[in-house]
Amino acid sequence: MQLESITLALAKGRTSKNSISLLQMAGYHFDDFDEDTRKLVFDDHHKRMKLISVKAVDVPTYVEKGAADIGIVGKDNILEAQSNIYELLDLSFGKCKFVVAGMSKTLQYKSRLIVASKYPVVAQNHFEAKGVPIETIKLNGSVELAPLIGMADVIVDIVETGRTLRENGLSIIEEMDDISTRLIVNKASFATKTNAIEQFITKIKTVLE
Repeated sequence: MQLESITLALAKGRTSKNSISLLQMAGYHFDDFDEDTRKLVFDDHHKRMKLISVKAVDVPTYVEKGAADIGIVGKDNILEAQSNIYELLDLSFGKCKFVVAGMSKTLQYKSRLIVASKYPVVAQNHFEAKGVPIETIKLNGSVELAPLIGMADVIVDIVETGRTLRENGLSIIEEMDDISTRLIVNKASFATKTNAIEQFITKIKTVLE
């Protein structure tokens, strides 16, 4: 019996090369995929899988809504999206950390902290769990600038080496969560395309071992 074709949403950006390499080692080759291409949809050479290349922040949405059966994306975007999906595998690349950072090495508590972040949901959940009231400012780039110009008290962001923070005079105040690239699955697809998805996961696990 021929297995159903499955659609995979792949995050563009810093982890895409590792993701494609992992897929190739598992036997899924996308011959016309190139990081610089403007093409968005690719078929593997056996027509068993369709790959859609989307912004990382959108991968959990594509998977939750069923536009993709499977997604490969960073844990940071999964936590921010709060999507109703299955997270099945830690692919162990794209490793970094969520941190709180600021001009000081300690948190200066106020009646309300102003926190700038690309991840306002993550920031809100973190400080809420600590009982600290905050106001979040959503920024899409150069988050490090916010404390420097007095727009925010601290930032919540992901760091790999911490170089950008250091070069801008910021210090890590607190490490929050370890982040890496994960494999996520649409809940309905896992029920209706069980064999195809389980076969795919088995191949990926074999490569990871």
